[in-house]
Amino acid sequence: MAGTYTTNAGDMWDWIAYKTMGSEYFMPQLIEANLKHRETVVFSSGIVLVVPDSDTGTEQDTSNLPPWKRE
Repeated sequence: MAGTYTTNAGDMWDWIAYKTMGSEYFMPQLIEANLKHRETVVFSSGIVLVVPDSDTGTEQDTSNLPPWKRE
């Protein structure tokens, strides 16, 4: 079940994904659920975003990440 998140001034996609979905690696799914805001880098306060369900039971594909970001 999807939820929502209301931004605080200065929030960024990676932090919102980490805070709401448990990992910054869910950022693409978060952006996909909020295409209207896809060009926003730093949010102002009061923007309501849809937070999709994260499938935290499966491992994320990190093969395309630099070595220091791989688990």
